Amino acid sequence: MTYLSRIRINPLRKDSRKLLSNPRAVHGTVMGGLPNHKPEDRVLWRMDPDNPHRPHLFVLSPTRPDWTHIIQDCGWPDADGDHAAVRDYTPVLSQLAVGREFAFRLTANPVQNTATPTKATPAQAARLAAHAEDGKRIRGFRMGHRTAAAQLDWFLTRTDRWGFGIPATRSDPTAPGIHTPAPPTASHPTSPPRPDPNPPYEVRITARHRHSFQKNGHGAHVVFRSATFEGRLRITDTDRFTTSLLTGLGPSRAYGCGLLTLAPLPGQQT
Repeated sequence: MTYLSRIRINPLRKDSRKLLSNPRAVHGTVMGGLPNHKPEDRVLWRMDPDNPHRPHLFVLSPTRPDWTHIIQDCGWPDADGDHAAVRDYTPVLSQLAVGREFAFRLTANPVQNTATPTKATPAQAARLAAHAEDGKRIRGFRMGHRTAAAQLDWFLTRTDRWGFGIPATRSDPTAPGIHTPAPPTASHPTSPPRPDPNPPYEVRITARHRHSFQKNGHGAHVVFRSATFEGRLRITDTDRFTTSLLTGLGPSRAYGCGLLTLAPLPGQQT
């Protein structure tokens, strides 16, 4: 059984400030609330700081969690209200069907693989030099997309494999600098995405961040970029979409990326 949790975070507490600034710390704290966790289990989480005075931590877990430690250290343990709402995810999964539409939110890490980074780090430069000497083919580097346009293209060109599509917008024009890709043509089914002359899709980037922290406190330095996408989606493949919900989208899932959450559209019955 899968559970979706929403936990209130008090940003004024010392432990909360650590969580809000370090995805590695959140990962460890989340795993501390899952006593029956198995190594093969996929756990997804996302920090939503929409309200800076009361951020929310969302967690999707395959076993029922206990968030007492987060409430005590990072919440308002003696205040009124629902400190940590834990819901069975089965009712959500039972609503999934081809053609069904939902509002959605996703924080993801849009990346590309390249053998020729434009601004190589010292480690990458050393690796490139070593491969140049021995003549072996170099394995590509995973590089984060830096611009909103590239991040949006990354998202839109992958929705089909995730089991959903993004409908065309009914109102707003495309923001300056954003070019949404059109699907491949029938005569060239594998052709790369092209700029779409039609109205843009029902999706927008609401937040973009660069994360930088030490892994395990004194380990390797981790740097990655995230983008939060919000909009409207339409399910095209129920099995793929269910897998996307339960296993996450894109890389850096241990660091708060990949959790796709759904909400009913206005006027839609649940």
